[in-house]
Amino acid sequence: MESMEEEKQLGIRQILDIVKRRIWWILIPALLGPAIAIGITFAIKPSYTSTSFVLIEQPKVPDKFVTQVVTDQLDARLMTLQEQILSRSRLEPIVLRLGLFKDKGDKISMDEKVEKLRKAIDVKMITPEGSGRVPSGFYITAKSDTAQSAQQVCTEILSMFMEENLKLRQQRAAGTTQFLSEQLQESKRKLDEHDAQLAEFKGKYLGQLPSDEQRNLEMLTSARTRLETLNQEVSQAQQQKIIQESAISQLSARKTTSAGSDPTELDKELTSLRAQLAALQSRYTSEHPDIVKLKTQIQLVQNQLKAQNASSAEPASKDEAAVDTPEMRQLRVALRLTEENIRSKRTEQAHLEEQVRTLQSRLQLSPVVEERYKALTRDYETALQFYNELLGKKTQSEMSTDLERRQEGEQFGVMDAPDLPAKPSFPDRLKFGLSGLAGGFALGILLAILMERRENFIRTEEDVVNILGLPLLVGIPEVKLEKRSARSGPIAMATPKRLHETAGSLQAKV
Repeated sequence: MESMEEEKQLGIRQILDIVKRRIWWILIPALLGPAIAIGITFAIKPSYTSTSFVLIEQPKVPDKFVTQVVTDQLDARLMTLQEQILSRSRLEPIVLRLGLFKDKGDKISMDEKVEKLRKAIDVKMITPEGSGRVPSGFYITAKSDTAQSAQQVCTEILSMFMEENLKLRQQRAAGTTQFLSEQLQESKRKLDEHDAQLAEFKGKYLGQLPSDEQRNLEMLTSARTRLETLNQEVSQAQQQKIIQESAISQLSARKTTSAGSDPTELDKELTSLRAQLAALQSRYTSEHPDIVKLKTQIQLVQNQLKAQNASSAEPASKDEAAVDTPEMRQLRVALRLTEENIRSKRTEQAHLEEQVRTLQSRLQLSPVVEERYKALTRDYETALQFYNELLGKKTQSEMSTDLERRQEGEQFGVMDAPDLPAKPSFPDRLKFGLSGLAGGFALGILLAILMERRENFIRTEEDVVNILGLPLLVGIPEVKLEKRSARSGPIAMATPKRLHETAGSLQAKV
């Protein structure tokens, strides 16, 4: 541990000795470096930088009231704006209007001037921590040969950013509104087509729609009930007719009997057949075989009666005239009324039967109609829902467009306007001076090390061992003698150099 500390102390002492011996080799470059660096700054053409800060302001109306139409990523929009503004078509007018790079004359082309201006402009976005990639603002810096031109260029670029952002948002909002308007018109056309198809289907299948099924069932039940009631009424009316005809026949028979004529057996048979028919019609329909058979027999009996009446027309007329009494006339009027009642009920019965058949047909077709009606209704409701959604979106887009037009949406707010630089941003004499100092100091140390390596002086025991390659046997310490006054007389001065040379010769002899 002690040997290591001694070697460390020895190394530091050697370094200090080197610094003392080569102090001017270090100081002179260290002093000349800053002077040269600062002198170079006077030869370099200065560059001025103008800076502006833009804050991205959030919409003044919350999204829950007005949905924003422009929803693209802000950083992507800023990059798009930057590419548009730094294009040749935008920068070339600035070069011509502000007269930039006039000192270059015709030495460089317009493309080179535009490229130099593009490199002199920088846009740096500010993204707060914890906000993801959403920037809260950005800096615009512009460099130029003069402070005024730097400020003018920065002002032009800032104005372009403000105008292009507002123009871009308004165009996108207006474009969205126009697109939604066109889609809304197309949706309305399709909705009208579905509405017309649905109305045509309802007109074609009126009363057969699914919504009419319950009403049809109720009407069918009511018609059947009424038909049963009519059947009973018709049966009763027919019985009444038979009774009236029987009464007329009996009265006519009594009158005929009193006049000396016998009643015919055909009338009795006809009366009996009619009574049986009325009894069967009260229980069965008109298509029943027994009823058809009775009707045929009745028709035959009636034909026989007509034949007999034709053969005895003259006596019959006399008999009718003989039996035409008020009671007979009353019975005949009642019979005609009964027959009219039967005919009207028969007509109503036929109408009800037709109605029952129609309602039954409707109910049988109801599943097919319901399927087609559901398909048409589903298409109509889908078109209506899509139309209402487009209408709501169009309304929101119109509100957002009006918001952008009033500049109430997301905006760029200028917090720091482009400043007029008071001093050049390049070259910075302080930085150049410090760099020159550091460089001169490093150069001085390098020169001192090189000079030490070129000189093979023996100053320490280590130098003897390193140079001669022999072990050290005797060492004479350095003796420092103080100067005496002139009265003491001259004294021989032993310099360190001579002592070292003596020690070297003695070691060589040994």
